[in-house]
Amino acid sequence: MKRSLVLCGVLSVLASSSAFAQADLAKAKNCMACHAIGTKLVGPAYKDVAAKYAGQKGAEDKLVAKVMKGGSGSWGPVPMPANPQVSEAEARSLVKWVLATK
Repeated sequence: MKRSLVLCGVLSVLASSSAFAQADLAKAKNCMACHAIGTKLVGPAYKDVAAKYAGQKGAEDKLVAKVMKGGSGSWGPVPMPANPQVSEAEARSLVKWVLATK
């Protein structure tokens, strides 16, 4: 029983530190200049992106491409610029984090 509690504690710390790491990556790559987790700024809130794409097949790949190449028309008239400073691995990591946002 005691081992289970310790394991649960360790797993929750790892999960929350991963979330902090992704938030730090989003800040470092200037994503937070236009996006916030719970509030629309220039672009949509991450929780709204997660809700829109929940359960959609291919959503992760579509959003990775959008992060890297930019896009328009999905959330209104303001286009999302391309982000050449974001690698594909970073974009995939960020998109997974965004899609897990509640």
